[in-house]
Amino acid sequence: MKREDKGKIIQELSEKFSKFSYFYITDASGMTVEQVNNFRKLCYKKGIEYKVVKNSLIKKALETTKTDYSPFNEKVLKGFSGILFSDTGNAPAKLLKEFYATGSEKPVFKGASIDSDLFIGENQLDALTNLKSKSELLGEIIGLLQSPAKNVLSALQSGGHKISGVLKTLSEKPE
Repeated sequence: MKREDKGKIIQELSEKFSKFSYFYITDASGMTVEQVNNFRKLCYKKGIEYKVVKNSLIKKALETTKTDYSPFNEKVLKGFSGILFSDTGNAPAKLLKEFYATGSEKPVFKGASIDSDLFIGENQLDALTNLKSKSELLGEIIGLLQSPAKNVLSALQSGGHKISGVLKTLSEKPE
């Protein structure tokens, strides 16, 4: 690979790292062509971009960011690396779990960056799967805010029938 080509790849990766707040790094070594194709299809369906890049190029692209990714150098950026870029923090973790459910043990999760927080090691995948996306959190907050208002409205509506019944009974009662 020529130096100019490497520079283009580093520039492209740097732009992706600045554009996406969420990315995962996996090891897909040992996967068959069929498994890789199935994994890429699943990524495409879920709207997740998957790229296989040399570790040295990933390191150089990460050095251009404001975040310190040096912990990745020891454990994550070793061997064969593929990067999953996503707009949602938990989407790649759910995708990996879904792919593992098909009987595949690869690609192996190595590490992730979620809003510049680093998650390293396979044991972090369950925690990442349980992260809530921004839209999920907003939905929960709106639900919590709407709940008291709904309770008040339902109490007023049900209470209105009782009050009108009591008034009707009192007005019909002979004095």
